[in-house]
Amino acid sequence: MESKLEPQIIETPAQPDLTGKWPLKGLLAKSVPSRLNAAGFKEANDMRDSLSLVISAHNEEGNIGELYRRLKAALAGLGLKKVEYLFVDDGSTDRTLEKCLALQEADAEVKIVRLWRNFGHETAMAAGLDHASGEAVVFLDADLQHPPELVRDMVKMWQEGQDLVLTRRLETLGAAGWRRLGSRLFYRLLNSLSETPLNPNEPDFRLIGAKYIKFLKSFNERDYLFRGFLAWGVPLNQAAVLGFTAPPRRAGTSKYGFFKSLNLALNSILQFSVKPLFLSIWLAALTALFAFGLGIQVVAERYILNTPTPGFATTVLVTLIMGAINLIVLAIIGAYIAKIHLETKKRPPYLADFLTPGDKPAAGDREEEGAGPAGRP
Repeated sequence: MESKLEPQIIETPAQPDLTGKWPLKGLLAKSVPSRLNAAGFKEANDMRDSLSLVISAHNEEGNIGELYRRLKAALAGLGLKKVEYLFVDDGSTDRTLEKCLALQEADAEVKIVRLWRNFGHETAMAAGLDHASGEAVVFLDADLQHPPELVRDMVKMWQEGQDLVLTRRLETLGAAGWRRLGSRLFYRLLNSLSETPLNPNEPDFRLIGAKYIKFLKSFNERDYLFRGFLAWGVPLNQAAVLGFTAPPRRAGTSKYGFFKSLNLALNSILQFSVKPLFLSIWLAALTALFAFGLGIQVVAERYILNTPTPGFATTVLVTLIMGAINLIVLAIIGAYIAKIHLETKKRPPYLADFLTPGDKPAAGDREEEGAGPAGRP
């Protein structure tokens, strides 16, 4: 019987015909250009044999070696002339960096970007993208919940002409109920308020070709959300989708708790939508309508019914309601102003060391190579 962890192809290009089009299935019915000429061979300037794997790692010492071993096995025999295993150490406090350095000593294809502190998952991905040199980039996490074996299928699709390969998580084995509930609430909140909806089951585990690398590097924002960037600018019918079942964690613990996920949701809403500002306008309008109705009631009781009610409780209640609404509206406006403030300061999004074979990181001796988004405007 087929294993539950076996990758499943959900949406994938069929074999190309000689008209230069890729017939796609299901949601991806629109064709994308083929990279094969009429004879069925790749064009000379599009060999597709250089790949970078951007691996985000934060306190993943127990997974680094196994991940590297499985990636090497998955990519064997694909005809790649250059493979770059780019580990991004996002300010780990365990032996993650030490494990990566040990791999680098044994394999010159291993490169390391060491962030000076924990800048966050999305920033770690951006740092890896800035230092990647391959024609295509595969993003994955070091926790082994993105199956390394699926990378082989992604690379095969890319070599056959697909420039964007997404993945879809069909199930997460061993996930706690509260975490699944939190994930659903996160995406429901995000998609209800954002103008760029995201699929809740499509993680950052994906392959992007050269034109999408250039597209992502064109963003000059301090806060990154790569899934949002692609969803904002790239039609779905340009992507193939591979399904997978995420295994339980092999070692370590999840880095995304409830409050961190909530903060990510709020940041994502502020990045991709102004709906909260318009909601505050409607809230103010409803409050004004409520105040107008209350005023009519007071006038009617006093001058028509001649039964005025004591006003202490009413006054306190109205004051509290108005004060709460004012604070909510000010908080929404303040959040957008804070975003503007952070963007206009133009600080570098991260500070990092780029370690190639032979480099020895020394505490307190950090150069500012890679201290900003190379290749970005």
